[in-house]
Amino acid sequence: MRISILLLKTYVGPFCVTFLVAMFIFEMQFIWVWLDEILGKGLSTWDIFKLLVFASARVVNMALPLAVLMSSIMAMGALAESNELTAIKSAGVSLVRIMRPLIFTSIVISIVAFVFANNIWPVCNLKLKTYLFNLTKQRPALSLEDGVFYNGIQGISIRAGHNDMEQGVLRDVLIYDHRGGERENRTVIRAESGRMQQTEDKTYMILTLEKGESYDEQKEAQGSNKKKDYHYGHVHGSFDEMTLRIDLSSLKFSGANEDQMKNPAEMMTIRQLNVAIDSLMHQRDTLHSPHMIAQQTAYQSALKNANDSLSIGAMPLFDQLGMDQKVNALGRAREHSRKAKDQLIRFKEELAGKSKMINRHKIEWHRKFFLAVVCLVLFFIGAPLGAIIRKGGIGMPTLIALGLFIVYQLLTMAGERMAKNQIVEPWVGIWLSTFLLFPLSVWIFYKATREARLFDGDGFMRVFKKMVLLFKTKKPEASL
Repeated sequence: MRISILLLKTYVGPFCVTFLVAMFIFEMQFIWVWLDEILGKGLSTWDIFKLLVFASARVVNMALPLAVLMSSIMAMGALAESNELTAIKSAGVSLVRIMRPLIFTSIVISIVAFVFANNIWPVCNLKLKTYLFNLTKQRPALSLEDGVFYNGIQGISIRAGHNDMEQGVLRDVLIYDHRGGERENRTVIRAESGRMQQTEDKTYMILTLEKGESYDEQKEAQGSNKKKDYHYGHVHGSFDEMTLRIDLSSLKFSGANEDQMKNPAEMMTIRQLNVAIDSLMHQRDTLHSPHMIAQQTAYQSALKNANDSLSIGAMPLFDQLGMDQKVNALGRAREHSRKAKDQLIRFKEELAGKSKMINRHKIEWHRKFFLAVVCLVLFFIGAPLGAIIRKGGIGMPTLIALGLFIVYQLLTMAGERMAKNQIVEPWVGIWLSTFLLFPLSVWIFYKATREARLFDGDGFMRVFKKMVLLFKTKKPEASL
């Protein structure tokens, strides 16, 4: 019991610290990518906090394996470095028995990882995607780039030659106002300077312009009620001061549009993925049904006949037709050929699209189990490795853990990329890193239970010396 408590104390502490540090590091990557979008948008502290929480859920799949690997190396390494592991083994306790509480803890972590990947991960992905979508539409806090049109406000395009942020003054302002619902720009306003400010509820923007001109097109109907011709009259005016009230309610940050973003596979649970995969496979099989195959055969036949009809010598009756009839026949043949070709292209694209969607859903299905399994595999690499290297702390264990994690991450990214590009099957791509790391974990665990060194330097030197002796030639004796 005391051994179990000792092991858990040496494992839980480094695990929590490593996990939080890894989460912070990976979270900083997200912040740097989206920093320009977050700053200057007038978001509340609560909105920013929720955004970071949802983003944190996406990096758990990297932080959790790293924490398991590093903490297991540090825990067993510290125990071996202080000779406590040797003392426990001298009492007749095997390494498997010593690691039993850590194995149980790792199994619990893997179960939690599976529940997280299946239930929490899809919800956080949905929330994060919704927040990022609305964030890209959020108002720029009245910040305009010099000489660049801003079209984020519905029906309004604003450009300022220079935006004096210190004084809050815009120079050389050009505005296209097409809030009337027409495609053409009905009102054009140009002013030497202007000021922008928001109302207290941040629903409206008050734009005060000074010394400018406006050009307005007015639509007037002429003619009878059945048929009207529209005439556009131009109205030109100048002003010393003009005030525009622009509605910003459409740009208000919210968590809406979630129902429109529930289709991607990464936002589904295992049960939803199973239903989606069955539906997609049924749709793909429908494309291969006898009716569809017969239809495609008919289109191919029409394509062949149309191409044959384009050859003047292929049809004896063609020469008997008049010039207009020949032109019409060739036109119809060309049209049939184009339709048949387009139909075949659409059929192939639709079939490829269904196969790609099925592939993506299968990838996400396997990903639900991947995080749980890889945590166990990395634990059985880290814990025996720590017992072998006999080093604790944050020195050597950290370097070894980071090296192994980089190899694991590269293998995972390569396998996922090949699976998405349909180079390999989804299960092969997702489990590629596990397939390669599992034999390594078995070998290291075997070495640790045998109390053997991981790399026998003396053995390598003996082999090297033997190879040198094989290639070494004797010096020729001097002749008298």
